[in-house]
Amino acid sequence: MPHLHLEYTRNLSGLEPEKLMLKLNHALMASGQFANEADIKARALQLDHFRVGIGLGERGFVFVRLAMLSGRSVEVKRKLSADLLAALHEGVILPPGTDVQFGVDIVELDRDTYGSWRGHA
Repeated sequence: MPHLHLEYTRNLSGLEPEKLMLKLNHALMASGQFANEADIKARALQLDHFRVGIGLGERGFVFVRLAMLSGRSVEVKRKLSADLLAALHEGVILPPGTDVQFGVDIVELDRDTYGSWRGHA
């Protein structure tokens, strides 16, 4: 725990998902909310089919959804959201002439019903 989902539009050709996920994971560890760096599970998905509004101009977006166990205060969640948004802003090179929107959402997983297991071979 937590799970970080990164989505970005294909027209952001300068975006390097591996580097950006590492930057986002560092932001999560720096928050002090997570004890073990190996608990952070990040994945990235490039969106080949997308639409932003109805205009004809070049547009794109980068969106992070952080799913974590319930129980943290609104202030902690706001800080995590702000930290992730800052990491996005620092880690994404904006293509010239492209309007890019950044977004972060924090969702809670029910602590009473979430299950996980870690195995080693």
